[in-house]
Amino acid sequence: MKFIGLDAGSVSVKLFVLDEQGNRLYGHYERHKGHPLSVACSLLRKIVAGGEPSLLKSAWRKSPEADNWSLSVTGSAGRLIASVLEIKPVNEIVAQAYATQMLSPHVKTIIEMGGEDSKLILLSEDGRSIQDFSMNSVCAAGTGSFLDQQAERLRLSIEEFSELALRSEKPPRIAGRCSVFAKSDMIHLQQIATPPEDIVAGLCFAVARNFKGCISRGRHLIPPVTFQGGVAA
Repeated sequence: MKFIGLDAGSVSVKLFVLDEQGNRLYGHYERHKGHPLSVACSLLRKIVAGGEPSLLKSAWRKSPEADNWSLSVTGSAGRLIASVLEIKPVNEIVAQAYATQMLSPHVKTIIEMGGEDSKLILLSEDGRSIQDFSMNSVCAAGTGSFLDQQAERLRLSIEEFSELALRSEKPPRIAGRCSVFAKSDMIHLQQIATPPEDIVAGLCFAVARNFKGCISRGRHLIPPVTFQGGVAA
């Protein structure tokens, strides 16, 4: 038996294959550019016997090889993919809490920032249950998409954006709750010749402040803390 975990988020699809002992056999990360279903199907076809995406469901049920596989799907786009395959999706908060408990049982607090979601998950003392959690609103301000958008405005790749931020010595304060206000602040900073690395670092601090103000909202974060999601990279 081999186990496939597929996480389809708002920006990317992540797929991992584990053996019965939980050892990683394969892993893949791919930005889906607004097409999570087609990218997920393409990745799954490489792993199990199938064919065209429309045949995936029947192949999963009827192929002799399919008996040797188990699939779990989670993420913001996971419900759509699971409905196509006629399986139940796994709630992403439950998936993150369970995986953290399995891989890092000493962790008590999970901070996650993805493309359009930010989450805070507080685990019980024994790490086996969720005590509390909080998520952002529908707006993607303060998430990975916010940073992607600002990097594009500065004509930087997200990798260049990250490297540049580390060089900053005096990051300015930039609005992080709204990309429109952030753009106004950035234009002003550019007009007064603020170094690009300081502008970029200011945007990163804005995301951190937004998380503290909108997600954690005074909650006591018990260490150890794990930072997950694309923004953690």
